[in-house]
Parts: sequence; structure tokens; C-alpha cells
Amino acid sequence: MDLLLGAVVLGVLLGCFYAAVSVGLSVSFGLLDVPHVAHPAFLVLASYGVYQLNESYDIDPLLAGLIITPLFFLFGLLAYRVYYETFERRGSDAGVRGIAFFFGIAFIIEVLIIMQFGVDQRSVTATYIGKSWRFGEFRIPIRQLVAFAVALGLTVLLAVYLSKTFMGRAIRAVAQDEEALRLMGANPVRIKQFAFGIATAVLGIAGALLIIVAPVEPTLDRAYIGRTFCVVVMAGLGSISGTLIAAIILGVAESIVLTMFGASWAPAISFAMLLGVLAVRPQGLLGR
Repeated sequence: MDLLLGAVVLGVLLGCFYAAVSVGLSVSFGLLDVPHVAHPAFLVLASYGVYQLNESYDIDPLLAGLIITPLFFLFGLLAYRVYYETFERRGSDAGVRGIAFFFGIAFIIEVLIIMQFGVDQRSVTATYIGKSWRFGEFRIPIRQLVAFAVALGLTVLLAVYLSKTFMGRAIRAVAQDEEALRLMGANPVRIKQFAFGIATAVLGIAGALLIIVAPVEPTLDRAYIGRTFCVVVMAGLGSISGTLIAAIILGVAESIVLTMFGASWAPAISFAMLLGVLAVRPQGLLGR
């Protein structure tokens, strides 16, 4: 019983971390309908940016994540503009060609990381890494608690931004009826480009959390493709609050399976849950 309770607690912490690495995809794929399969590669790239700042200047990983956030915002603006001009603007098969486009970007990012940093795992140093808190018989790594708190704050902040601000409501509007927004005098392409920039910018913080939780390697993005898309689809496309709920469900499920059946079964959980949701409730938990 204690073992199961510990697995649930760690699963909730892990789930909030999954929410942080998935909220950007919830915006780019869920709201904008951009087949952003390079999202996990952007995430790993952000982790290596944090690693470089931590290694070279001894900057705290979370502060390093904040520093690279504006750069990732600009990177997102550029990536969407290239995608729009090359594929989306030209016709109805933008989805299929866009998948190939983002797969190509993901592959290029992976190769560039290997050329710069090699294939060895990289990690960061901070005062809260390597220590743990003990609650009775439970021992929880402080790095997990830090990731939990920052991830929860990031997800709530993005949800408030999308629901309470003018630009946030415009982003939701462009997802629901792009033509109506155009008739009102707004430029849907600029709004989508700005939204894609935000979706990429949050990866600065998410990348910091990724390398705080565990060491990273160039091919780590492959492990997160299934998890992030599972969370976004299970949540319901474009639902930020649903993303948090779905991520916690996935985190708890993975943690219980890891505890009860071993680590080799845990990676299959996300794909199994994704197939289950598509079969039973295709619109997701809080789908539009």
C-alpha cells in the first residue's frame, strides 16, 4: 500500500512536469493545427542551451531557461513564417508536407547537437539537485519538487494568458474561426505566428526542467514524441487545463506501471493511453 501511495505521489510530480513540456504543443498543434512533430526536438535544444549557460557561466538552470526564452520566441516566429510561406499558404496538403518539414527540422537539430556536444549525456548543477526531502518513509528528490512547482506555475500562467488577455483571446478565436477574425480586420497569420512564438518560448523553461529532472542526450526527443502528443490528444485539442489533467493521469499511470511491472513497460503506457482515448473519446477529456 505504501509502495502504491509513493508511486501516486511521484506520478503527480511527474505529471506536472509532463504538462510543462506539453503546453507549447497544446498551443501549436491543438489550437493552430500545425503538425509540430519537432516540438520535442525544440525541447531538447532548449535543454542544451540551459546546459551551455550553466556549464560556461555557472548560471542557475531556471534562470538560464528564462534567459533563452526570448531567443526561442524569435525562433518560433521564424519557424512558423517559414512553414506558412512554404506549405500552409499553398494549399490543403499542408498537413502532410508540414509533418515532413518538421521531421526534417527535428533531424537537423539532433545532428547539430551531436556535432556540438557529442552523444554523451549532459547534466546541470544547482543547489537543489542531488538532495531529497524525507516525509516519513517517502523520499522525494528536491529537483522533482522544483520541477513540479515551476511546471504548475508555467501551465497556470499560460492558461490565464490565453483566457484573460486580448491576444490570448485572439489566439483562441483564430483557432475557432479564422475567416471571421479576418473579416473583423485582424490578421490571422500574424496572430498564429505570435502564438507559435509563445508555444516555442515556453520551451525555454520546459527545457530547463527537462535537464533538471534528468540528464539529456541528443536523441531524447524520441522518448517525448509519444508522451507529449498523448497528453495533448487526451486533454482535448487546445485545452490547457485539460493538458494539466491529462499529464497528471499519464504521470501517475507511468509511475504505477514502473513500480509494479518495471521500467521496460513504462514507455508503452503513453501510446496505449493514446490509442485508448482515440478509440473511446476522440475529442479528449476537455475537447472543443
